[in-house]
Amino acid sequence: MLAKKQKYNVAVAGATGAVGRKILQILEERNFPVAEIKALASARSVGQSLMFRGSPVIVEELNEKSFEGVDIALFSAGAGVSRQFAPFAVKSKCIVIDNSSAFRMEPDIPLVVPEVNPDAIGSEPGIIANPNCSTIQMVVALKPIHDKFKIKRIVVSTYQS
Repeated sequence: MLAKKQKYNVAVAGATGAVGRKILQILEERNFPVAEIKALASARSVGQSLMFRGSPVIVEELNEKSFEGVDIALFSAGAGVSRQFAPFAVKSKCIVIDNSSAFRMEPDIPLVVPEVNPDAIGSEPGIIANPNCSTIQMVVALKPIHDKFKIKRIVVSTYQS
């Protein structure tokens, strides 16, 4: 389990993509207690500069050694990248929060929406998966209804580009 600390070393895998940039922005907006931030991406993005809390962060290449000293890794680089590199992060004692589809159906990996089922994380999380964007919004809205009336079935269709 992640030890309670004053500040955490955080890595963002897929930092140069739209979601990765948004993760950096939200960490800053929420004043998440970041000691050090690592922006990780593919070789073609190495050397780019991203801003975090008014300072430039130079993008590093995502590799097997990227997670040494990192407490939390936020993955948003696609399922293939998550499958390849999340296990290295876990071996480095890093908690992975994966935004891809890579681990959503794995029986031993919790699928979590913090406002709905944070208790699913357990004491030794390793990798934490999250549902896709439309599912997250839906279950956050449905949770209080389910708690009061016990929803038995829902049929949903989404059309995404």
